[in-house]
Amino acid sequence: MAKTNQMKLGLLLNSIGFHIAAWRHPDARPDLASTFAPYADIAKTAERGLFDLVFLADSAAVHHAHDFDIMTKMAPFYQMEPTTLLSSLAAVTDKIGLVASITTTYNEPFHIARKMATLDHLSAGRAGWNLITSANQAEAFNFSRDAHVDHAQRYERAEEVAKIVRGLWDSWEDDAFLYDKETGQFFQREKLHLLDHKGPLFSVRGPLNVNRPPQGQPVIAQAGSSEPGKELAAETADIVFTQQLTLENGKEFYADLKGRMGKFSRERDEIKIMPGVVPFVGRTQEEADENFQKMQSLILPEVGLALLRELLGGVDLSQYPLDGPMPDLTETNAGKGRLKNLTELAKRENMSIRQLYQHAAGSRGHWVLRGTPAHIADVLEHWIKEEAADGFVVIPPYLPGTINSFVDLVVPELQRRGIYRNAYEGNTLRDHLGLARPRNKFAKA
Repeated sequence: MAKTNQMKLGLLLNSIGFHIAAWRHPDARPDLASTFAPYADIAKTAERGLFDLVFLADSAAVHHAHDFDIMTKMAPFYQMEPTTLLSSLAAVTDKIGLVASITTTYNEPFHIARKMATLDHLSAGRAGWNLITSANQAEAFNFSRDAHVDHAQRYERAEEVAKIVRGLWDSWEDDAFLYDKETGQFFQREKLHLLDHKGPLFSVRGPLNVNRPPQGQPVIAQAGSSEPGKELAAETADIVFTQQLTLENGKEFYADLKGRMGKFSRERDEIKIMPGVVPFVGRTQEEADENFQKMQSLILPEVGLALLRELLGGVDLSQYPLDGPMPDLTETNAGKGRLKNLTELAKRENMSIRQLYQHAAGSRGHWVLRGTPAHIADVLEHWIKEEAADGFVVIPPYLPGTINSFVDLVVPELQRRGIYRNAYEGNTLRDHLGLARPRNKFAKA
């Protein structure tokens, strides 16, 4: 397998872990969620495992803000601002990509372009922007709104924001700056370009007050699985983070998204599709199952119901019997892909409400995989060969235990099979992903 086609790996970086009860695990240090050290240690571990990238999810509001009593029992709800934290991590890592989630719903495009260009410079070309539209309905109340932006409007805004941000990154050509002390000429005027964007939602003149990023343009990741989300990804994304629970669904999504790229004059290899996987690794299957059950035993019913309420866009299931079937749900203003995945899973597996929240608590809608290193490698390799994925986002249920076991046990197994790198191929995130550096759209040659 060619190096650029080898399995890609990303890490969802969280100082505690992804499971809703991660903070209750005996090895967890929830008090460290707002300190730098655990993030640095985890990022260094992922770099030791030759991961392509780490990325930070984000929300501009606390989760479950509708019920402060429930919040008292939830995993820590505070999150460091991603670009600030990743800028610090750039100083203690050398190769690994650094991807920040920034919502287009409640940010201005100039702010996004400037932050990401700065991160790319500070990291010497390792920055990525996870282009998201806000799903947390509580964010509206922090931005002078009485209600969350409609799903369709969120994607209309996202499409225009992405266009502006990419244009701003091309404000300066690569060789614009002369720094000629003899003549006193700092830059070449003809290599500075105004964007002068005037669209339905934004008017942005430019230029960006940061010179062109080392990667030309930071890598763009995207996570939407709705129709508008897939269209936006096919046009703009370099990476797609996605929730896929079965091989069949993964293959369908992969073929669908790659098949849309032609109309945007893009090649299939220009997007890396990376489903999320929540691993429980054990030296034996029994050990992996024990690790999983230990985490599941820490879920409080009221916390599980609160989690479902968030994931399902505000639907309150507390009026229904916990061990009864899931009711039929109409569409909500939540993320469409997540709602579809959870409701289809409950129906397919004949899950009760309790069983669904137990599943969601460990995965938040992602795919849970537990077993020995060989078993996990078997499954991941099969998804790659079947064209259901180009790589995976590893989502540790608790930290640091699960990322340590993945790097120490699973990565060597993948390397032994020749489907994962033995060293980084270059220095930038685009190098790791096998993606070309984009030329400046204003440059003449």
